[in-house]
Amino acid sequence: MTELPLAVTMGDPSGIGPEIIAKMHLRRPDKRSWIVVGDPLVMEHAAATLNAGIRIRRISTLDEVRFTDNSLNVLASSQLTSLPPLGQVSALSGRAAYDAIASAIRLARDGHIGGIVTAPIHKEALSAAGLHYPGHTEILADHGGAAKVAMMLANNEIRTVLVTIHCSLAEAIRRGDFAAQMDAIRLADAGAKALGIARPRVAVAGLNPHAGEGGLFGDEEIRIIRPAIEAARAEGIDASGPWPGDTVFMQARQGRFDIVVAQYHDQGLIPVKYMGLDHGVNVTLGLPFVRTSPDHGTAFDIAGTGKADPSSIETAFDYALQLKAALPQQKAATP
Repeated sequence: MTELPLAVTMGDPSGIGPEIIAKMHLRRPDKRSWIVVGDPLVMEHAAATLNAGIRIRRISTLDEVRFTDNSLNVLASSQLTSLPPLGQVSALSGRAAYDAIASAIRLARDGHIGGIVTAPIHKEALSAAGLHYPGHTEILADHGGAAKVAMMLANNEIRTVLVTIHCSLAEAIRRGDFAAQMDAIRLADAGAKALGIARPRVAVAGLNPHAGEGGLFGDEEIRIIRPAIEAARAEGIDASGPWPGDTVFMQARQGRFDIVVAQYHDQGLIPVKYMGLDHGVNVTLGLPFVRTSPDHGTAFDIAGTGKADPSSIETAFDYALQLKAALPQQKAATP
């Protein structure tokens, strides 16, 4: 290896993650210089179900990686002796999925891989394994070596960064203070620049209907959001708003804004997901390494059927390549 490879974590073994990874390997023979971090038994089973002759190379260190024979390199983060049940919440799957993520984070933080693409995990499976994380973002925030992180969802037409992520709506209102607004605006600006936008136009959505209508429907826009926008502008960020949440994404799609800061999970994710999951990507901003993910879940209802579409993880992989290219060039090292 002359450059650091990307690592793809296998996701929840009971879901479609292993299948879409194997399909991505099959569908893109020109883009195979990457490794899987996960359980070899799980990946061997996923490859075998496709009946396409995929060879799995079990590796225990990056020294053993080979990209010359088109094998799928699987760095073992766990060693299951039996397969977890497909399409079901399983503590075994939750632990194995977490172990893959944790292993990949360590590799990224130590400079041995160029970034992480994560296949979907299941929150209930994590909880069943005694791991109380609401999702990938919180695991990455806890172990990724960053003071502040934010979730950016993107597709070909719109991009959004969330002020708050996985919490109740009532809790999101409490958490969306001045500091949280500033973190999201700064990370939105930086994330858009990493995607090649030299001077991002950052639109900040309001919290309340009609962005509060001058205080008639709530005053968070006046007390918190607008002062944060003004402070961001003083830092040289081209931020504007607060804009009504029901129209700001339409305006972004029409080209008025490059990225939207949304106040809570569904405000930002519904517009992106409404446009389809095939090309939606989740990017974690603020980390010292690249992390992307497909914008869909574990799809337990079709796990093991061969019906899973790998388009979103392929898009996430291509975003990771683009973001990796924007970072200072790194050379491969041996852990």
